[in-house]
Amino acid sequence: MLKLSEAEIIDRIASGELFECEIEDGSFLLKVESYTPTICTAIHAGHRFRSKLLEVCALDESERLYEEDPYTDQLIQAMPITLIAQDSRYEYDLNRPISSCVYSTAWGRKVWKRKLSNKDRSESIRKHQAFYRVLDALISVVEQRFGAALVFDVHSYNFLRQESVSPTFNLGTEQIDKERWKSVIDFVLSKLSKVELPNLPVDSMENTVFYGRGYLIAHVNSRFQNSLVLPLEVKKVFMDELNGELYPLVMQSLSQQFKSCLAETSAFFARRFTSKRRTKKSDMLTERMDPSIVKVDRALHRLARGLETLFYINPINIPAESKQFFKSKGRYHPNFRYRQLDIDPYLFREKLYRLPVDSIRDPSIQSLYRDVIDGLSEKIDLLVKAGQPDFLYESLKYYGEPSLVDEQNARFLLHAGGFESDNADCVTTDELLSRFKHFSAEWGMTCKVETSAKLVASAMVSNSRKAVLIAKNLQLSNTEAQSLVHHELGVHMATTLNASAQRLKVFSLGLPGNTLTQEGLAILNEYQSGNMTLTRLRGLALRVLAVKEMLKYSDFRHTYAYLFEEHKLSQEDAFKLSVRVHRGGGFTKDYLYLNGVSLALEAIKNKDIRNLYVGKTGFAYLPLINEMVERQLVSAPKFYPEFLSNPVSNSPVLDYLMSCIRPSEPGVLKAYDRSGGIAA
Repeated sequence: MLKLSEAEIIDRIASGELFECEIEDGSFLLKVESYTPTICTAIHAGHRFRSKLLEVCALDESERLYEEDPYTDQLIQAMPITLIAQDSRYEYDLNRPISSCVYSTAWGRKVWKRKLSNKDRSESIRKHQAFYRVLDALISVVEQRFGAALVFDVHSYNFLRQESVSPTFNLGTEQIDKERWKSVIDFVLSKLSKVELPNLPVDSMENTVFYGRGYLIAHVNSRFQNSLVLPLEVKKVFMDELNGELYPLVMQSLSQQFKSCLAETSAFFARRFTSKRRTKKSDMLTERMDPSIVKVDRALHRLARGLETLFYINPINIPAESKQFFKSKGRYHPNFRYRQLDIDPYLFREKLYRLPVDSIRDPSIQSLYRDVIDGLSEKIDLLVKAGQPDFLYESLKYYGEPSLVDEQNARFLLHAGGFESDNADCVTTDELLSRFKHFSAEWGMTCKVETSAKLVASAMVSNSRKAVLIAKNLQLSNTEAQSLVHHELGVHMATTLNASAQRLKVFSLGLPGNTLTQEGLAILNEYQSGNMTLTRLRGLALRVLAVKEMLKYSDFRHTYAYLFEEHKLSQEDAFKLSVRVHRGGGFTKDYLYLNGVSLALEAIKNKDIRNLYVGKTGFAYLPLINEMVERQLVSAPKFYPEFLSNPVSNSPVLDYLMSCIRPSEPGVLKAYDRSGGIAA
């Protein structure tokens, strides 16, 4: 951490530098990642105490901590300009004027064993004055740049001793010119009231417990005409106020939503009271990449790259077992073999959870990496069990199982009448290979296109190799061939290449829910490019029902007979689909396709989903991805389907069928809520 004198800090502020430092005496931290109209302070977050003062302090560490505001620095750390006190308020209280900033008694208790010397008092007052000189310098520059400044004065408070109502958020407005700033007051209270915390009621009130009578707002009001200070108290619901123990889940949720509230209020303020008339939430956040994000991202990528699910889940002896199965006329139970996992799962998980995710300042991005790490831990559990009896349990834990809605969607599609003409043109593997190479060149995609004898699906993308793999001995209709091109190249390869161009490699590893999202987008592209067929829809429906049969009977032979006899699939197709759902010991992933496209269709009704193509993303993370693109932390996607904004017209019957597919997880699009290679 850079250490600077007060004079050096003020000089850097005056010259408009971006920097982060600790003042030489360690009394406060300052971060200026970009100049925005908003400054955030946490003046009671500190717990430092001069060793010389400890000798004469009548209070022990826990007693001092009780009246301090721990973790308030975390609540504001995602904002671009933060000024955070590191000294305890028991040495000097920054929310009191100089004449009374050093306590003799506080909350009815004597603070010092004996009277402080003039020298000790002077040192504390000097640090108090230095803090406010730096704050003044910040506000001056912000007002000069934008015409007005917004200062969040963030505190926390103990509520167990409160006899009356104690709101989650209390805004003290006694010293605020309400006639002038009423719209901002109403806006921030409204945003705070919408915060949702686990197992806790939330409310926001004005002047209920605290009234905003502190020195910081008085100091700013006396010196600056166009600055608004919002003294904001947060109830200590995120910790045990008696012993200081943090409640991590509450803090994670609070930090994310508090950041959003600060940014949205800042944008509202900027649009109405500054020279920045066209301002959105992301403009109030920094465009500089936090080095901690890059550090965690690189370490995570080194650890987990190449961990492609299908590489370990696809059987390596399908041709031999297929011969045995058909030779026995369907009575033989295939004995599939799998690649050995060349990773020590215990060490892998240990290294995952040692990554310094807590060092990431932005709570939303920190939460994203936490989610990815949890997902990778679950993925390794899945891969460890490949070919073993416990694999099915891990698959259910990782992918879930078809819901009643999924099953109803599938049965509905199987009853649909024909709406398409026969497409008799036959496309072979060699011709499909040429077609993939042609379109990859036409779309400017630098990737490999190869054949493989080891695929369960007709084609798949290998993310790590940036390669499209095509099964041998294929015979497809022209529409089926085009559908594969738009599915594999148009989405899976597009997101692979976009992810490889990102500075953050987490988008190559994949966010939670990326399988559901990828497959949903890929099926959507088949539909919007005009290459969806009833045969394809029925095939996706049969995947759902095949998973259901696998879960119900756990017998490969039964699943095959069900598909061959009841649904009249060819022997080869019935065998392939049975392999898909039984590989590994029971692979439930295939039910996700229909649900995924229903979610994709729902998403594009009301929003631009283009940024989902930045890599292996998840529907639930679109708001955060949009924010990261706007902040230039993530590059906008170079490759995405041309039909996303200009879809081909389909038959009314097909449009009706697609509109009838209901999502079984509608909530996934409304909140922040897993697989490597992806097959069509």
